Amino acid sequence: MQFADRLQPLQSNVFADMDIAKSRVKATGMKVIDLSLGSSDLPTDSFILEAIAEALKDSTTHGYSLFGSTLDFREAVAIWMLQRFGLKVDPETEVLPLIGSQEGTAHLPLALLNPNDFALLQDPGYPSHYGGIHMASGQVYGMPLLAENNFLPVFADIPADVLTQSKMMVLSYPHNPTTATASLEFFQSAVKFCQLHNLALVHDFPYVDLVFDSSQPPSVLQADRDRTVAIEFFTMSKSYNMGGFRVGFAVGNRELIKALRQVKAVVDFNQYQGIMRGAIKALASDRKPIELVVQTFQSRRNVMIDALKAIGWQIDTPNSTMYLWAKLPERYAHDSVHFCLELIKATGVALAPGKGFGKHGEGYVRFALVYPPEVLREAAVKIGEFLSQ
Repeated sequence: MQFADRLQPLQSNVFADMDIAKSRVKATGMKVIDLSLGSSDLPTDSFILEAIAEALKDSTTHGYSLFGSTLDFREAVAIWMLQRFGLKVDPETEVLPLIGSQEGTAHLPLALLNPNDFALLQDPGYPSHYGGIHMASGQVYGMPLLAENNFLPVFADIPADVLTQSKMMVLSYPHNPTTATASLEFFQSAVKFCQLHNLALVHDFPYVDLVFDSSQPPSVLQADRDRTVAIEFFTMSKSYNMGGFRVGFAVGNRELIKALRQVKAVVDFNQYQGIMRGAIKALASDRKPIELVVQTFQSRRNVMIDALKAIGWQIDTPNSTMYLWAKLPERYAHDSVHFCLELIKATGVALAPGKGFGKHGEGYVRFALVYPPEVLREAAVKIGEFLSQ
């Protein structure tokens, strides 16, 4: 049996190797503390669940959910955008529901790229961004994100021959895995660059609310108010702990929205309408539930930073996301995968190797703060024992 060439770049996946390692450790009976996956352990708020449960009794919600049936949700998104960012968007042409934002970032390349066209991605960056380009038979140019540049790409360093073959740039701030944030001025420069080079500017924005110390990250659409080149992806997974419900949406340039809708139309319908009713309730709610989520992860950040400091591992304090991006101790600095495999085998603590996020992620590991403080402290103690060997 023969398979498409586009599967070749997907053969090697360090996270798949980590999953195998976790399964082997679990099979021995050792306790696993899995800090490798950014899946929130916090529950969905009851008022959201109640809206979904009530919809189950309504038989009109039991059929297919086509675009027309999502108008209430799209209008709720438009109201949220106005209240959150002061941006007025058309719910008919500039908003598109998604089955999680990852659906959007994976499918948009199919609408933009011909075989061998380039996409400009962050390196390190979220792995599914890379997967979407490969599935569209495109090429990836990784824009290096370096600590000395505050983990922001330097657009002037992109080779001219790559730019002439490029169709899109993907950014994501607050950033997974580095936890970096970007200013409105940075986004304005990105918009100008993409306008100059005829690129679609794609901004993945899952951590819109997961920022600390009362910070407010900008939307890329605030830098592209006429929506000339930009499209932005949002998810309900992080702010509202609705990861399993797979609710996201895209907002932005109407031609990009139209193109993504065309791809979506031949791939899937939308979520169950009851889930959308729960999402509408979430978007219309005040910020108290979100503030509790933010406080929880800020507290966990502080606990883990202190616990790692106690074992001699100094890490910069991030201002966003649910992660720590930690530079490895010198003796492990050149092989993050080896470090993570040896760590879980010895201690049961699973971290995400930086190499899995791209070439420039090597030398780092990512901690996902998805356990309560006492478990995070336990994990730090185990890591300390491992490092002292």
